[in-house]
This record gives sequence, C-alpha cells and structure tokens, in this order.
Amino acid sequence: MNAPLLSLIVLVPIAGAALLGLLRQAQPGTVRSLSLGLSLSTLAFGLFALRHFDPAVVGPQFVERHRWMGALNVHYFLGLDGMSLLLVLLTGIVSPLALIASWRIPQNPRLFAALFLGLQGAALGVFLALDFVHWFLFWELSLVPAFFLIKLWGGPGAGRAAYQFFVYTMGGSAFLLVGFAALFVATGTLDFLQLAQLARDGTLAAKLGPVGSPAATFVFLGVLLGLAVKVPLWPFHTWLPSAYAEAPTPVSMFLTGVMSKMGVYGFLRLLWPIFPAQLHAIATPLLWLALAGVVLGAYAALRQTDLKRMIAYSSLNHLSYCLLALFAVASASGPKPSADAAVSALSGALLQVFNHGLSAAALFYAVGLLEDRSGGRRGIADFGGVRTAAPIFAGLTGIALFSSLGLPGLNGFVGEFLIFRGVFGLAPWAAAVACFGLLATAIFLLTFWQRVFHGPQAGATLAGFPDIRGIEYAVFVPLVALMIILGLLPQLLAGLVNPLVSAWAGQLVLP
Repeated sequence: MNAPLLSLIVLVPIAGAALLGLLRQAQPGTVRSLSLGLSLSTLAFGLFALRHFDPAVVGPQFVERHRWMGALNVHYFLGLDGMSLLLVLLTGIVSPLALIASWRIPQNPRLFAALFLGLQGAALGVFLALDFVHWFLFWELSLVPAFFLIKLWGGPGAGRAAYQFFVYTMGGSAFLLVGFAALFVATGTLDFLQLAQLARDGTLAAKLGPVGSPAATFVFLGVLLGLAVKVPLWPFHTWLPSAYAEAPTPVSMFLTGVMSKMGVYGFLRLLWPIFPAQLHAIATPLLWLALAGVVLGAYAALRQTDLKRMIAYSSLNHLSYCLLALFAVASASGPKPSADAAVSALSGALLQVFNHGLSAAALFYAVGLLEDRSGGRRGIADFGGVRTAAPIFAGLTGIALFSSLGLPGLNGFVGEFLIFRGVFGLAPWAAAVACFGLLATAIFLLTFWQRVFHGPQAGATLAGFPDIRGIEYAVFVPLVALMIILGLLPQLLAGLVNPLVSAWAGQLVLP
C-alpha cells in the first residue's frame, strides 16, 4: 500500500489531541464522541495492518524510512513486526475503552481527552519507531500527559504520586539517553536494526570493548536501568503502587494495560538484540530480581487492604513473569536442546503482555465501579455480598479475576503456562521459586473475590448498589469477551509471533 499506515497509527491520536485543544467551545458530548472516534482509529488501522501482515516475515513490515537529521545520521524510521502488532492492537482496544470509562468525569473533559489522546499516540510511537532519536522523543513525550492526568484528576495523594512517577521515569530516561549517546559515538548510528547487526557480527564489541570492559558495562547498565524503571523491575518499582492507585480509573487502565508494556518492549527491542553477551553475563542476578517481583509483588498484594493498590501490586507480579522468561532465556547456555524452551518462554512473555493488558484494565475498572458506587470507598473490608446486589457485575469481575489468576480456558492461562514451561526447561530453580508467587497470587485474588462478592453483607454499602448498566457494558463486555475468546483460541495471537520468537531464540541462546 502507498498510504503511510504506521504514521497514521501514531499521528492521528496526536493530531486529535491538538484538534481538541483548539475546540474551546465544544460541548462535552461532542468532545467525547470525537475523542472516541480518534482513539478508535488505532484499532481500525491495526486491524487493517493485521489483515495484510505476514507472520512468516521476521523483519519489520509497512516500513517508512525518511532521512531526518543528516548530520547525526538520524532517520524517521517506522516498522511493524509481530510484537509491535500485538501492542498496537492492545493499545487500540484498551484506549477507547478507557476513554468511555472517563465519560463520567465532570472536570474539564476536553483537556482530559486531549491529554489522553496525546498519551495514546506517544505509546504507539514507542511501539513503532526503529531509530533511537525518534523512539526516545515518544518515550519522553508519554511522561507529560501521564503526569497531568494523574495530578489533575487523581485522588488525594495524586500530586505526590505524579511527581514520584515523573522523577523516577525521567531519571531512568537520563541513563538511557547517556547509554545511547555513547553507542552513537562508538558506531555512528542510532538505528536499532543496524545496532543489532553490529552486535551480531562482533563490530560493536570491537568498538566498545569485550564483555566486562568499563565502556561496554557502562553503556549496558545505562540502557538496562532506563528500561528497568519503566517496567518496573524490582526494586525500581516503588513509584508504581502510588501512581496506579492515585490515578483516575481510566488512566490506571491505560497505565497498566499499555504503558507498563513499554518497558518490556524496550527489553526486547533494545537490550536483547544490542547487548546479548552482557545480558547473558548478568542473567542470574537479573533472574533473582525478576523473582523478587514475582514473589514479593504477590505477597505485597496479599497485604493490601486498598483494592486499587492490590491490583497495582498484582501488575508488578504479572509483568515480572515476563521478565522472568526473558532473563531465563538470556541465562541459557549449551547447544540447541534449550531452543524449544526458549521459544516457549518468549512466546509466553509476549502473550502475557497482551493478556495482562486486558485483565488488569478490567480489574482496575471493576475497582473504579466499586469506588463510584460506594462514595469513594475501596477498602477490601468496605464491601461484602456484592454478588447479591449486582450479579452481572460480579460475574464479569469474576471472569477478569480468574483470568488474572490463570484459570485454564481464559486468556491468562496460556501465557503463564508457556512461561513456566520454558523457564522449567532453562532454569528449573527459578521456576520452582516462582511457584511461591503463583500461590500468593491465588490467595489474594480469591480473597478479593470472596470478601467483596461473597462475604458478609455490608448493609450500608449495598443500600441502593446498582448492577452494571449503560455504557459500563461497553467497557466491561469487550474485555471479558476477549478473555474468553483468546483463552479458547490462543493461536489467534500465538500465530502472529511464533516465527519471530523462533528467530530470537536462534540468535540469543548462546552456544
């Protein structure tokens, strides 16, 4: 096709944000309808890309490449592979649903929608850009609307949470920028594909020095730290619970559903292809950090009485499974018997990224509905017997909870099963330790389900407690339907990434 499809995916939401900034006299209904249509453009373009996408092609497709800053050898470079396509589709699903969830926010809906569309476009730019300058602009651009969305529409502690989120992420970005500046000095390019090729043929090691040399170590750790803060990797996670808990519900849905995936994407797009040997050298310490996120994240969630903070720690736990898979593959050595386990672990990580985005967004929405219906309360002790008053709401929330738990037949099971299958074949001790995280996850999610929906009734809370209604169906039902469909037909996603992860495993499992 001749149309710049990837540019349209990225720029339509950003242009929509600018348009809303100009429509100062627009009525709230007009703003909401226009912003929803602009947000849905991502899903429409993503489905078009899906129809014309060839999963057998490992390299980027729909490529757009134009010379931008000649003196710095910087290009406007966009490309889409199976991993990028998954994340574009995830963004196209979660973003409009989060916008619908925001329709009851009375305070300045035009500014909220403009900031949200800007955040959506920035995330899409991260998933599609293949030149560091271009990519980093979107990486940093995402911080600004996220900061204001948390600070202006968040809860009582929103100001502190927003500043903490901004400072942590900006600090990580500074290390990332310095690392890539050193790469540019050494290689003369910031093209991700060229840098990966230089790493494969040994040119990068010849320019930076071998593994363990000061220059190579400095650059690698800078990039690692910048990405670790974003995921976040334990112990760089301390900004996450407050940011997710204080953000308004639609923003929490986007932060956990889409924005948290930017860090995992960065590990796969930047760190692995460019620094495979360095990653292999410190894979065991990184495995322990991932395990800390899996186990301690789950036990921290178990200790929470605030439902929103519980789901925030649950997100740390679930994303740490993805990092566990990545670092287990990076730790692998020996000939090709480990390649099948690596393919399983990597496929599971990508499926987990997508499936967690759906279930976590649904859970944050469920907690938001509980909060709205109870006058702002969201403690686990504030509710009981909600199933009696709102059986449909209870049923939909229950599906999201059991999806997050990894119940067979729902989408959350497939990714976790493949991750554990792969990790058991690569680092059995790590898989064994991670099982403690599975146990704690089951306990806190079942506690949520039992206490809120089946526990002793809290009479004051249930007085006039309505069941799900109106536009709430438009948010909840698509997410739950996808959890069921992708649980029964996981090949719909796996088929998009299997050739890609097979190629990765062949490159990254060291002889």
